[in-house]
Amino acid sequence: VQLQASGGGLAQAGGSLRLSCAASGSTFRIYGMGWFRQAPGKEREFVGAITLGGGQRFYADSVKGRFTISKDNAKNTVYLQMNSLKPEDTAVYYCTGSRGYGVGTYYRQTSYSYWGQGTQVTVSS
Repeated sequence: VQLQASGGGLAQAGGSLRLSCAASGSTFRIYGMGWFRQAPGKEREFVGAITLGGGQRFYADSVKGRFTISKDNAKNTVYLQMNSLKPEDTAVYYCTGSRGYGVGTYYRQTSYSYWGQGTQVTVSS
């Protein structure tokens, strides 16, 4: 499975960006897809995830109400719509794919087997 993320860039505080993550290869292996981010000097953290079958969504508290994950199964693509951006959203965003996660483990990096390259998101104040 290969994951290709795109859509990062520069936005002003209060603005919006949309990230895309396209999966290719043995996509039948993917149960869910998600996004993590890593800001300079900080550990990588969970942002959100979605199951490809049922479309169940999970979000970090820090982005709830501002970010929305959606999917297009026909295109094997997941999107992260980021609204009301804040300077603290500045980070490298990583797309991930999971073969399955147990109850309550969707936020763990170890639940994800596939990782795309990061895409930089910079929010200016």
